Amino acid sequence: MRTRIIKVLVVDDSAFMRKLVQEFLSEHSQIAVVGTARNGEDALAKIRLLKPDVVTMDVEMPVMTGLEALKKIMKEHPLPVIMLSSTTTQGAENALLAMDYGAVDFIVKPSGTISLDLHLVKEELIQKVLHAAEATLRPNLIKPKVKNLYNSKKEPEITDSKYGGYDQQVILIGTSTGGPRALQEVISKLPGDLKAPVIIVQHMPPGFTKSLSQRLDQLSALTVKEAEEGDICLNGHAYVAPGDFHVNLNVNRQLTISLSKEPPVSGHRPSVDYLFDSASRLKGIKKIAVIMTGMGADGSKGLIRLSQTGSVVSIAESKETCVVYGMPKAAVATGLVTYTEPLNEIANRIVKLAEG
Repeated sequence: MRTRIIKVLVVDDSAFMRKLVQEFLSEHSQIAVVGTARNGEDALAKIRLLKPDVVTMDVEMPVMTGLEALKKIMKEHPLPVIMLSSTTTQGAENALLAMDYGAVDFIVKPSGTISLDLHLVKEELIQKVLHAAEATLRPNLIKPKVKNLYNSKKEPEITDSKYGGYDQQVILIGTSTGGPRALQEVISKLPGDLKAPVIIVQHMPPGFTKSLSQRLDQLSALTVKEAEEGDICLNGHAYVAPGDFHVNLNVNRQLTISLSKEPPVSGHRPSVDYLFDSASRLKGIKKIAVIMTGMGADGSKGLIRLSQTGSVVSIAESKETCVVYGMPKAAVATGLVTYTEPLNEIANRIVKLAEG
């Protein structure tokens, strides 16, 4: 069978960056850069002319920014777009906005707009282009109603490790490519009085997970925060693993979080496998493990470990709603997934399991 060649359009206002990205991508035998564009307006014209399979798009450009162009692309010529973002707080916000607008993924420029060290993310860029070509585009999510910050937050419920009638539980969620939008869909539907804490691993670099947690907090009845060393895991609260840190779960009288800089696991830090393995060592606690859209297999080894060591119920996002059916596919292949659910039903399943 003939290998499919992926046609890519590279969009950046810097001629140097266009050249660099083009050179990196062209090194892969399955990728052909069919053109470049210097701004969003130019990109739209080139898309109509060249009909690429994937677009890499800088966020900050004159004439028409990457975000403005992305909105038009998704309306007029929907196709997979990977955004190139800076490491600033505004860059993180823009990357999350891009996910809302329909971008498949993003790459962080290591040192700003003109990154002489872009080679540091070369392999990541190539892999994301390859996976983007196979991604399933999803229509923009309907924004959930923003919660009333004055009335919706409840007093935290603290549980101890006696567990009485075995009512302590923890919800573990792992995701990657397409995850920010998937998390928005699921977390926004969970009730503020959820009888469990939620621990989230989303593959993201430092700084971006803080913006993600703030955004989720605004959209959810849960209290959502970026996890910190020593956090007590409270019911009705969600904790997002910070970029470049693994999350350990520990229990004494209370369930708490500790952060680790141990080496990447399954190619990631934070890692879903690491979180699941940590949770597998907790005694007397029910675990609800959820694996959603993402490339690779992070989470499947941890799911095996969870299943060997205690009470666990697992949910995998169905292929039909995944942007990239990689992590859920690997989880299903273990034969240990309890439920396979479309994205819009995952929150309902979590609530039923937590109440059961």
